[in-house]
Amino acid sequence: MLTMANIIEQLIQSGNVWVLVPLGAFVIPVSAIVFESIAKLVRGKETEKSRREIAAYVAEGSITPDDGERLLNAGSKHGKSRRDRD
Repeated sequence: MLTMANIIEQLIQSGNVWVLVPLGAFVIPVSAIVFESIAKLVRGKETEKSRREIAAYVAEGSITPDDGERLLNAGSKHGKSRRDRD
């Protein structure tokens, strides 16, 4: 059974290492793009989850709407409310 490790070992032993350079030049950037996309998805999902939890606390009266707005804006780069940015 051929595995990636066996293929790489055969390439190195045969002296065809030049084949690995374009392969690495392709795999590394594609991997970085995939992992960055996954990180953005997770970050967005967690942000939305936090927003829903804060909205639930405001709805049940545990925190005031002003406190809820401050919590929602705590991570913004501009310090403006979402309404002001749109």
